Amino acid sequence: MTTSTPGTRPQNPRFSSGPCTKPSTWSLDALNDAPLGRSHRAAVGKDKLKAAIETTRDILEIPADYKIGIVPASDTGAVEMALWSLLGARGVDMLSWESFGAGWVSDVTKQLKLDVTHHQADYGLLPDLAAVNFDNDVVFTWNGTTSGVRVPNGDFIPADRAGLTICDATSAAFAQDLPWDKLDVTTFSWQKVLGGEAAHGMIVLSPRAVERLETYTPAWPLPKIFRMTKGGKLIDGIFTGATINTPSMLCVEDYLFALDWAKSVGGQAGLMARADANLAEIATFVAANDWIEFLAVDPATLSNTSVCLKFNDARITDGAAFAKAVAKRLEAEGVALDIGAYRDAPAGLRIWCGGTVETSDIAALMPWLDWAFNAEIAA
Repeated sequence: MTTSTPGTRPQNPRFSSGPCTKPSTWSLDALNDAPLGRSHRAAVGKDKLKAAIETTRDILEIPADYKIGIVPASDTGAVEMALWSLLGARGVDMLSWESFGAGWVSDVTKQLKLDVTHHQADYGLLPDLAAVNFDNDVVFTWNGTTSGVRVPNGDFIPADRAGLTICDATSAAFAQDLPWDKLDVTTFSWQKVLGGEAAHGMIVLSPRAVERLETYTPAWPLPKIFRMTKGGKLIDGIFTGATINTPSMLCVEDYLFALDWAKSVGGQAGLMARADANLAEIATFVAANDWIEFLAVDPATLSNTSVCLKFNDARITDGAAFAKAVAKRLEAEGVALDIGAYRDAPAGLRIWCGGTVETSDIAALMPWLDWAFNAEIAA
C-alpha cells in the first residue's frame, strides 16, 4: 500500500491510447526536412510518400505482392474504404467485442444494408472464433482498442478460405504479429503504435483482395475517396505514393521519422518486445494487488498495447466515479495523462503500452496507481 507520494515520476506521463506518445528521441527538428509549400505530386513529395510505403513494408515484413496505400481519414477511412469497395459479393460474418468493432457492424447493416452474421462478445471476452464461416467475407478487429482484448493468433483463419478477411489492425500493427497470409485487407493509422500524427490511414491489400476489386462492382455508388479502381483495374498509383487526395507532408515527415526510429529499436521484433515488456510491468503489479484486474478474462487474449484495467474492491460503490477520480488525481499530479477508460467501455483505466512508451515510465507509474487508489478509498 502506498500512502505517501511516490518518489519517482514517469519522465513522460503520456499514456493515451490515441494519439499515442511519440518516441523519446522525437523533437520538432525531426520535421525540418518536410517539403512544405510543395506539391505532393512533385518528385520530392512522391519520393517521400513512396518511402513511407516501402519502409512500412520492410518493418512489418509485408509480402512483396501485397499493395500498401496511404488513404484519407485515418484508420476509419481505411476500414470504410474496404467495407464499401469489397463487401456484397458474398455473405458477411462480422466479429465485435468492443465499440469499434460494433461500429463496423452498424455501418455494414445500416448503411450498406447487408445481411450479416454477427459474432458478438461482451467487453473482456472474444466471440467463438470456431463459429466463423470463412466461406463468407469476414470483418474483425485484431486488437480491441477499447477492451484490451485481442485475437491470440491467426490460427482460426483457414488458409483455403473462400471469402476475404478484412482486419482493422490499428492498435495491433507494429506491436503484434500479424500473419499476412491470413489477412486480405489490413488497415491501421499512424497515430497508434508509432505515435505519428492523425488523419492518415494505411490499407494493405493481398492479391486476393485486388482480384475482388478488379472483378466485382458494388451495387451502391462509391465516393471518390473510396475508389481504388478505374475501368476495372486497380489504380496502382495509390499504392506507389500518388494519394487519392492531398496528404499533409508535415505528417508524412513525422511518420518517416517514426519508421526510422522503429528500425533503430529492432524493427517489428524490437517494437513487439518493448510492448511486451510494458505489459509485463503492469501484469506484475496486477498480480500483487487484489483490488485491480485486467478487463480481459483470458490471459491469452490480453493486449500488449491498449491495456484495460478495472477496479474490483468491495468498498467501491460507484465504479465509474471512482475510476474517473483516480485518473483525475493522477493527471493532477502530472504522472499519467488520458488513462481513463473509453467512454463506451466498462469503468476503469486504459494505459497505452505500445513501443513508443518507455518501460521505465510504466514501472514508475505503478506506485502512483497504488497511491491514487488508496487516496480515493480514504477520501
